[in-house]
Amino acid sequence: MAKNLAIKVARAEKDLTQKALADMVGVSRQTINAIEKGEYNPSIKLCRAICRALNKKLDDLFWEEDEDEEIH
Repeated sequence: MAKNLAIKVARAEKDLTQKALADMVGVSRQTINAIEKGEYNPSIKLCRAICRALNKKLDDLFWEEDEDEEIH
């Protein structure tokens, strides 16, 4: 699983620590850390909560198109 730098960047833009974001979405700081490191695949419910907290869309934070994949 790839690192999720988009969450880390969005969190930094809002000047939030991992703990602050975790408190906002109801998980532990370790969970946010694991998501950012790509070691944990969050539920869609948690993805949506993170997006709301960071004022981002799901596509902004969680779905990356494969550069080699063409959309038909």
